[in-house]
Amino acid sequence: MKENYFPILIYSIVVIGLAVSFLMMAQYFGPRRKSKQKLEPYECGVEPFDSHRRKFHVKFYLIATFFILFDIETVFLIPWAVTFKEMSMIAVFEMFFFLFILGIGLIYILKKRVFDWD
Repeated sequence: MKENYFPILIYSIVVIGLAVSFLMMAQYFGPRRKSKQKLEPYECGVEPFDSHRRKFHVKFYLIATFFILFDIETVFLIPWAVTFKEMSMIAVFEMFFFLFILGIGLIYILKKRVFDWD
């Protein structure tokens, strides 16, 4: 069973290694001197015409929340998929029940028309 987790271990090491190396390269090759002009947001080559502090509609936060919720589902599905062959029927039914509850949540979100921008 441990050999099933070896690809996940390799994947995790590669992801963490790439993230750390990109951060180190950004520190090494990044700008050394900070100035007001460098710290301003870039807006397609034109002067900024709006304040960077403005309110966002609640729908953006709802969609971000739902994305995180359904992304966490993946955290539970990956180990389940790796150990699927060794599982008992009870564990399989539990995961399908989990997916069923998430499906009900998705139907609820669609019925409440959260993704409509009217």
